Amino acid sequence: MSFWKVFFGSLLAFIIGFFVVIFLSVLLIAGIASTFTKEEPVTVKANSVLSLDLDYDIPEQTTYRPNFGFSFADFSASVDPGLYDIVKNIQKAKDDDNIKGIYLNFGFSGGSMATTEQIRTALEDFRKSGKFVVAYAELMTEKSYYLCSVSDKVFVNPKGGIEFNGFNAKYTFYKHLLDKVGVEPQIFYDGKFKTATEPFRLDSMSKENKIMTRALLEDVKTHLMSKISESRKIPVTTLDSVNNNFLIHTAYDAVRYGIADSNYFVDQVYDYMRRQLKIGAKDKINFISLAKYMSVPAKSTGSTADDKIAILFAQGDIVDGSGDDDNIGSEKYVKELRKLREDDKVKAIVFRVNSPGGSALASDVIAREVQLTAKEKPIVVSMGDYAASGGYYISAFATKIVAQPNTLTGSIGVFGILPNMQKLFEEKLGLRFDQVQTGRYSDFPTVTRPLRDDERKLFQDGVDSIYAEFKSTVVTGRKLDAAMVDSIAQGRVWTGNQGLKLGLVDTLGGIDEAISMAARLTNTTSYRIAQYPSQDQEWIQVMKLFSKDDNTEVIKRNLGMLYPMYNELMELSKMQGVQARMPSVPVIE
Repeated sequence: MSFWKVFFGSLLAFIIGFFVVIFLSVLLIAGIASTFTKEEPVTVKANSVLSLDLDYDIPEQTTYRPNFGFSFADFSASVDPGLYDIVKNIQKAKDDDNIKGIYLNFGFSGGSMATTEQIRTALEDFRKSGKFVVAYAELMTEKSYYLCSVSDKVFVNPKGGIEFNGFNAKYTFYKHLLDKVGVEPQIFYDGKFKTATEPFRLDSMSKENKIMTRALLEDVKTHLMSKISESRKIPVTTLDSVNNNFLIHTAYDAVRYGIADSNYFVDQVYDYMRRQLKIGAKDKINFISLAKYMSVPAKSTGSTADDKIAILFAQGDIVDGSGDDDNIGSEKYVKELRKLREDDKVKAIVFRVNSPGGSALASDVIAREVQLTAKEKPIVVSMGDYAASGGYYISAFATKIVAQPNTLTGSIGVFGILPNMQKLFEEKLGLRFDQVQTGRYSDFPTVTRPLRDDERKLFQDGVDSIYAEFKSTVVTGRKLDAAMVDSIAQGRVWTGNQGLKLGLVDTLGGIDEAISMAARLTNTTSYRIAQYPSQDQEWIQVMKLFSKDDNTEVIKRNLGMLYPMYNELMELSKMQGVQARMPSVPVIE
């Protein structure tokens, strides 16, 4: 009797537990959905200030992250405004009579150089309205300062400082580490500047890599100094002297040399803004965050037009198959391009590419679809921070290419890496392998033994063939001489400025310039903008985060500055086939 009592008791407990889980899950989903539906419309009070805090990794499109309090009722979603929405809302604020100024309240900007450039350009345009832009930080990096230097006033905390001592690009080399663990990377590449493989085959930068990286940094520095000089009314020679001689050690030095306007605490910054707003010393400033301001409707811009210009966002590594929200899957983007090509209401496409490359095969598949689309309607590539290697491969057949001066592009070259892990398996782990095969190449390629000479030739022949196809795509797509393409290829990375001179880019500018160019190419005067891939509703985006099985954010927090090294080794382990990938993406800081 006791057996059945235990059995039915356990069964009942299971059933009750099951339905409790279902009930709580439904409650959770309903709670999340309700947070996005119950919010009241956002209105902007008169005499308001738009507050921009850009201390996060700025995506191309806006994303949402879940936050929890102590109960389901405390659930909220954080908004990370994407670059497109940041720029669009700065433009909206320019024409909004209730917005009197913009407050830049950050010292560390999460955007890369081209992203920073586009936001800075939008702020320059905002200032033409006669409204103020004020920047304040306790500590400010050089990249953040470049963005903030467009402001009417730059304030820095008296005990803080501004980094202004030049740029550097640092690479991590893994050869000794791989030697220690018994892994021999068998490397095949084309292009003397295809330095993506250097961290695995050398222990320091090659001469070619140093030449290329120095040219990139000097071009970025020249552009930044010119723009800062223009904004701050300081001669470039003076800026260079301050920069090269490391004359700014303290916040007071920053003011002494004109890099900042005053050493203020935050309450003094608020007092300054009150004077600009013409309100009392104790009156509250009406700040509105960018995340909230995004919900404020813009003035009518003809958005009811039938004709569309589509913006197709492509961000991340280029991968085979469907991919996911964090990368560019060839199957997914072939479908998107085909859908836009066949949609009669889409008169032109802006293909927003922000990618350091990836799979050569996937890049070629997407490039083919771009070529077919360009024959039917204009397709203008707008390059983000990176559109290099595979990122350039998928851009080359476009009708026109627009890049920022400090976009990193080119890197026309390919490579392949096949690790020989025999020593790791046998000497470190005590594993041995044996097999039976029906042909000489039945186990090719394999990681359990070194490649034979004939196998190495097969691998290199494959790399050579894909490199030749890559260059042919650039020759045909950009209508350039084959010998000239060969000379500027070789895996070398160029800035947008350099790419313009070489014919890799048609004009300099951001996504707005690309949209205007697309409209001109199709003679469209009345159109609306449509974003693709279509974004899920906000609450669905948040739910997707719960279903992800990776622990990327946890790993980032735990590893801190070591995360980029970990991530690069993980990327190596996932590489399949020949890669059209940029060298280790240099972090310019």
